[in-house]
Amino acid sequence: QVQLVESGGGLVQPGGSLSLSCAASGSIFAINVMGWYRQAPGKQRELVAAITSGGSTNYADSVKGRFTISRDNAKNTVYLQMNSLKPEDKAVYYCKQSRPQGGRIYWGQGTQVTVAS
Repeated sequence: QVQLVESGGGLVQPGGSLSLSCAASGSIFAINVMGWYRQAPGKQRELVAAITSGGSTNYADSVKGRFTISRDNAKNTVYLQMNSLKPEDKAVYYCKQSRPQGGRIYWGQGTQVTVAS
């Protein structure tokens, strides 16, 4: 079975930082494309950042320069470092596992990120 378990969500003040982790199991992690998505109430789930097996990254314009996605294949974990957080970053953040050629997609259950003073 494939499992994606997110951690690191919580409450942070505007301008603060938060680090999210997604631990994967049940598959060959190193060959997967990993991504972070987020969804706020009433909004479409949107891509935040993605990283390929080779380390290439892609970011939403809204987080570019503030967020950094990385992966540690030895630990089967993908990370999202979030800096300079804004209230509009408040959402449930989901970890996603996929393959470049398509096929089965796996999602974590999400972790809540709240940015408020």
